[in-house]
Amino acid sequence: MKIAITGGSGFIGSRLYKEFQKDNHDIKIIDKAHSDPVNILEQEKLNIACAGCDVIIHLAAAHRDDIFPRSIYYEENGGGTLNITKAAEYNDIKHIVFTSSVAVYALNSAAPDEKSPVDPFNDYGKSKLEAEEHLRIWEAQSEDRIATIIRPVVVFGEENRGNVYNLINQISSSKFFMIGRGDNKKSMAYVGNVAAFIKHCLNEKKTNLYNYADKPDLKTKDLIDTIYKKLNRSKPSLVIPYWFGLLAGYGFDVLAKITGKTFPISSIRIKKFCADTSVIAEKKDQTGFDPQYTLADGVERMINHDFKTGNKA
Repeated sequence: MKIAITGGSGFIGSRLYKEFQKDNHDIKIIDKAHSDPVNILEQEKLNIACAGCDVIIHLAAAHRDDIFPRSIYYEENGGGTLNITKAAEYNDIKHIVFTSSVAVYALNSAAPDEKSPVDPFNDYGKSKLEAEEHLRIWEAQSEDRIATIIRPVVVFGEENRGNVYNLINQISSSKFFMIGRGDNKKSMAYVGNVAAFIKHCLNEKKTNLYNYADKPDLKTKDLIDTIYKKLNRSKPSLVIPYWFGLLAGYGFDVLAKITGKTFPISSIRIKKFCADTSVIAEKKDQTGFDPQYTLADGVERMINHDFKTGNKA
């Protein structure tokens, strides 16, 4: 099978590429950071890059919390996905697998499943929802088209420099301060399991929507306790009230706009850290998928790779 992977040089894409290598698939990496760069915003180059492919796995996205101007989310996530559907139509590709996000649900929503209403609270979530709509329109135009939409929770793992890495790094360097009581539940996903599930979805015979999370969920305080234990560190007793942490986050938001610099603290990051982000992801289990790793396995593998071998960046 010939498979195009947008964002194939990225965190999930790199892991997915290794998964496909095991089965000798013909892989086409579509990424502006690749040695043969292709930007999904350049339609003609994208059409050429997807030629001869059987399926497109669409991972490329603007996803950081601190992107300015905010219009970039819509240009890359919404407009980029529209271009993917045009490339699929141009090359008569019938199957697109898309990684959306649970950010399409409301913040602090009560454990949403795939049938829950969507109400994204930030531009990233809104742009991902826009991308899903482009896929649904593409899929509806022909009965032999398949759109597999996967909404992952926060994905972590080796060599990722996202929020989980930042948390581990802060704890490792004794710069972490607990904000709030930590009773909020966090649905999380280890990259090895996510890549394996995306690969599993190549067998889909009809359009489907899946939440993705590795279960059982962890409370924030349990995640933090796990990290301290794996790092062999003692946990401090100081806890900063949520309201004070959020106030500090707003202050750093203003400072970021004034200076153009990125800071480790922002109001969105404080809200996300203290929010209950548990989701229901039972539908994926009904496909017969069996994840290889637990969340504790994933945390341990990440710490061993990035914090015990001199790989901190």
